[in-house]
Amino acid sequence: MEDGKRIFLKRKLPDAAVIKAYTELPSSNVADCMNRTGAMSPRIRLMSKPKKEMCGPAFTVHNRPGDNLTIFAALKYCHPGDVVVIDNEGDNTRAVIGEVMMTWLRDQRHVAGVVVDGPMRDIDTLRDWDLPIYAVSTTPNGPYKEGPGEINVPISCGNTSVYPGDIILGDADGVVRVGREDAAELLPKVQAFHKKDDAKAASYHDGTGNLDWVDAELANKGYKIIDDTYRL
Repeated sequence: MEDGKRIFLKRKLPDAAVIKAYTELPSSNVADCMNRTGAMSPRIRLMSKPKKEMCGPAFTVHNRPGDNLTIFAALKYCHPGDVVVIDNEGDNTRAVIGEVMMTWLRDQRHVAGVVVDGPMRDIDTLRDWDLPIYAVSTTPNGPYKEGPGEINVPISCGNTSVYPGDIILGDADGVVRVGREDAAELLPKVQAFHKKDDAKAASYHDGTGNLDWVDAELANKGYKIIDDTYRL
């Protein structure tokens, strides 16, 4: 088997119940519970109008920059509920996916979403789709179909390492990757944090919350509170 031209059909996947539980959690809370890491670069942004958050196991694609032959292979081999994550090696010159390919992913493969570290096209149509679509930009320039490329190997997307089967979440804030092997252990921590965060927002809304902790933290960090105007 030639390196650079490999398609692995099998992945180790998280428990389905764990994936389902993450669908109820915002990307920000998940990232906070991962020491504020795990989020992909903000250059990867939401391009469509999904009615619900994106969540599913990563089906990874590493293609030659500006080439989409391997992405067409992903159309053939991905599964319902997958999030197709495409590493385009940072290239921003040619779109590697558009309406035709997205239509197959949505209507035939029923994927949970698509994340592209590169450009897409046909945004005039795709911007109104319910399918979660994340990309860096748009361009009318089309791709080549020469390869090489690989499927279900470790990739880098949005400056974040992604392994096949990792849980990929996405909402209006962006995309977060949760390692497959860490997902079950992390889940109760995120659930508790989310519950606490909701309670804090409610207390700020009704006025029962307070910011007393801020003064203590400022003092601990050496801030000076000066009851006067600034002078040169």
